[in-house]
Amino acid sequence: REYDEPGRLVSETSRSGETVRYRYDDAHSELPATTTDATGSTRQMTWSRYGQLLAFTDCSGYQTRYEYDRFGQMTAVHREEGISLYRHYDNRGRLTSVKDAQGRETQYEYNAAGDLTAVITPDGNRSETQYDAWGKAVSTTQGGLTRSMEYDAAGRVISLTNENGSHSDFSYDALDRLVQQGGFDGRTQRYHYDLTGKLTQSEDEGLVTLWYYDESDRITHRTVNGEPAEQWQYDDHGWLTDISHLSEGHRVAVHYG
Repeated sequence: REYDEPGRLVSETSRSGETVRYRYDDAHSELPATTTDATGSTRQMTWSRYGQLLAFTDCSGYQTRYEYDRFGQMTAVHREEGISLYRHYDNRGRLTSVKDAQGRETQYEYNAAGDLTAVITPDGNRSETQYDAWGKAVSTTQGGLTRSMEYDAAGRVISLTNENGSHSDFSYDALDRLVQQGGFDGRTQRYHYDLTGKLTQSEDEGLVTLWYYDESDRITHRTVNGEPAEQWQYDDHGWLTDISHLSEGHRVAVHYG
């Protein structure tokens, strides 16, 4: 990275040698007016004196404009294609509606504690969420179907009930780690950890998966019922370079820009 005398970022070069350059309107500007990438594509930004983005022009010349109210909340977005979105807030600064230029509106409702309790889409569909006294969601209803959640005294999810009445249960150890999960389909999964908190073994209806790590706590490979399943490789800098799905014969190479 390169910086100018006032300490502003003027260029940064990726590991592959591609450089992005930043230009500022004047010596006092803290935010860039243009960025130019390695292909020569330029993007332009206009900012308010409060650091709000007022206009953005992409490399194709299309401009998006933004409007704000006196509290700094975004109230409108105008795209060059004639697409506009208008955002409205209540006196507590909560988003209450988003309306497009055609009048299609999505509305938001809140309870006295400020939790989002309902979303009404332009077609009239209503999604509702109910909360307990501690502000945790205990049920969600959408399209007449309800899902519910239960928590333990520590605030951890211990049970989920789906719209069909099926249950999924969760158990934790003293360190808040998930050790058992009963799925909606009746299957049970168990998890084991080492002293440093890394997952070392998982069990799923007769399938036993073991996880292995190197001295830097990076995952290196895993086995399923004793058979190699996946392998992770890293370069000298610790960057992930290769993922091999041994059981399927697939390999994924990881490159960084």
